[in-house]
Parts: sequence; C-alpha cells; structure tokens
Amino acid sequence: MHDPHAGAERVVAAFDFDKTISTRDNVMPFLRAVMGRVRLARALLAISPRLVRAALDDDRRDAAKVALLRHTLTGCEAARVTEVAAGFASDVLARHLRPDVVDRVRWHRDQGHEVVIVSASLKDYLDPIASELGVAAVLATELAVGDDGRLTGELTGPNVRGPEKVRRLDAWLGDRPAFVWAYGDSSGDRELLARADRGVTVGRARQPR
Repeated sequence: MHDPHAGAERVVAAFDFDKTISTRDNVMPFLRAVMGRVRLARALLAISPRLVRAALDDDRRDAAKVALLRHTLTGCEAARVTEVAAGFASDVLARHLRPDVVDRVRWHRDQGHEVVIVSASLKDYLDPIASELGVAAVLATELAVGDDGRLTGELTGPNVRGPEKVRRLDAWLGDRPAFVWAYGDSSGDRELLARADRGVTVGRARQPR
C-alpha cells in the first residue's frame, strides 16, 4: 500500500477501539466478566433511568457510564480486576477484532508510524491488547484505585470520548508536530476525526478525506 505521507518527519495513527478495531462495544461484556450476569443486571436496573436519558441525549452518556461503573466496581480488588482483564483481552484478541482494521494497524506500524489507541473503553484490558498489536500507547478511560488496593468506583479523569479524545491525543503528541491519521466509527469519534489530517470513518461507505 502506498504511503502518501512517507516524507513526513512524524506520522501518528490514532485508532478508536470499540467497533473500530474491535467488532463490538466491550465495556459491558467486561463488567459481566468481572461481576457476573446477575449482579450486572441488578446494577443496570438500579441506573435504568440514567440509561434511558443517555439513549435519548448523547451528552448524558458519560454520566450514565460513570454511574454504571460506580454501581458495579466500587470496592472490587484492583488485582482481581487486572487478572480478569488479562483473560478478557485474550478473548477479544481471539474472537472480537476486525481483520481489515488490524491489517491497517499493521500497515501503519510497518511504515514506521506511531500507532495509538484513543478510546472510551477501559485501559485495564486495552493495555494487553495493545501490547499484542504492537501499539505504542493507550489513551483510554482509567479506573481509580484507592490506597487499600480497591477500586473507588470513580475514574481518574474524564471519560475518553468526544472532545476528550482530542485533548488526550494532543497532550500525548506534545510539542513535536505530526501528521495524524485517525480512525473511528461513531459520534464519539467526531472531534478526533475532525482534528486529524486524514480521518477515516470505519464501517461506512466513506473514503478518507
């Protein structure tokens, strides 16, 4: 494949994960792996009004996600969550990746480009996935851990979605200029695709701009 920007000093490829590299959303399956179906169902029932509002108003999605994580993960041992995340990552690698997008990750890597995942999905399982894919960095939603080694139910920062993706990517890029490719599939990637020098909408009949 021809690289139209082979002469650029620094080229970065930023990929969303859920429904871009992966075939599915992964947060809910991960929570099910950690908590079990019954406890997850109870948590979903407890925050159902928030979920309904999030479905009707895209701006409420972050608050609904934080509420769900708070109901499911508060007090969980971080070491156990890390252990579950490793097994979950192995399953995603084996069964839930898009071969065409993985090929694109490899192409960028083979061109010497820096590949980074920028995702609202959870860093716990994205880190081992990124390691297997040869990705340079993961900029993703992180769970806060208390001094007692248990999850607090909060995030260490904002959910990495929408404008936060651009903020995280620019902070990671630092002062060194770069030509940026970006890949995404949803409204949560709109700002990232707009910020890129070349944005690619995955899974739709749209060509790179």
